[in-house]
Amino acid sequence: MLLWKSCHGALSEAFRTDLAEEICSWHRTIPLYRETPLVSLSSLAGNLGVASIHVKDESFRFGLNAFKALGASHAMGSIIARRLGTCLGSLPFPVLTGKEIRERAGEIVWITATDGNHGRGVAWTARCLHQKAVVLLPAHTVPERLKSIEALGARVTMTDLTYDDTVRLAASLARQNGWVLVQDTAWEGYETVPLSIMQGYMTIGIELISQLADLWPSHVFLQAGVGSMAAALAAFLAHVQDHPCPKIIIVEPESADCFYRTAAAHDGRLHNADSMHSIMAGLCCGEPSPLAWDILSKQADAFLTIPDSAAATGMRILGHPLPGDSRIQSGESGAAGLGAFAWIMRNNPEVREALEIDTNARILCISTEGITDPDNYRRIVWDGAYPDV
Repeated sequence: MLLWKSCHGALSEAFRTDLAEEICSWHRTIPLYRETPLVSLSSLAGNLGVASIHVKDESFRFGLNAFKALGASHAMGSIIARRLGTCLGSLPFPVLTGKEIRERAGEIVWITATDGNHGRGVAWTARCLHQKAVVLLPAHTVPERLKSIEALGARVTMTDLTYDDTVRLAASLARQNGWVLVQDTAWEGYETVPLSIMQGYMTIGIELISQLADLWPSHVFLQAGVGSMAAALAAFLAHVQDHPCPKIIIVEPESADCFYRTAAAHDGRLHNADSMHSIMAGLCCGEPSPLAWDILSKQADAFLTIPDSAAATGMRILGHPLPGDSRIQSGESGAAGLGAFAWIMRNNPEVREALEIDTNARILCISTEGITDPDNYRRIVWDGAYPDV
């Protein structure tokens, strides 16, 4: 299903390129920082009939197999900087994580709710800061994701709640215990931290400017859970000078389509998804972030929902590329963007026409995660079978 959006609105000043450059410069002070690779899939582009396809592979980010630590580290560092009455730019990562800053900032317990990757980013940053992290997981989170967060020293609890109710529980525990909530979705009265997380994702955009050079995309496929990454990059790309703003296509699972529902209703209210059964676990969020919607309602050109089979196809295409193309190990949520594009080109000519994807189109996708659930990855890629969701 597709909803066409025809006009862009005012730009959000929080996502200017000069701010993005400052944040990226701060991220570069993290010893593990490396630009993640931008992979050109020339053979696939020829096969699907477009000029180029590029995929940004975030599985290499800080050795954490996903992009989320960019947002968590920026938000947590910014919180400490505010406590000290300074700006984050004056606290390069080795200073921020040093003993002197730790003593000045005091003991902090960070708490978050997550379906996996965001919690891992919070736990990793807390460990770097020599502080404690409490991470809550929604019901049915696979054990592999729980173990990967525990391995970073966090206290992890599996709830019997949905993702969105787990977020509410984390907020309640933060208030009760005096902990600091680091959540990547917003609500009334809780916007500063989610915005800071979103701004952290702009480092991906700064890297893309130099990596793409003259191959600037005409179409960008961005997957959305609560929408933070998608909105951040959509807003950032709209600010980039000397390049036309690409068409932004937001991708969601059919069963977790809160942004599509909100856009389709067009009544000024946020609308929730009510199923959230999908192999794309990282995108199974029932409630859109108001901050993200405020941006995407102005900057997105289309909202697209895809079946699980499309994401599975994306995983197989990336994991078993055509001759001449490099392999990308992408998880279920990570492959959603490329899977959506391939699904359109192979099965949906009317959507392709509506999006004006022709032989001159230059496609950009973000593989937001690597293989975060090896058992499910093998079932999908090896056996063509989906896990019981």
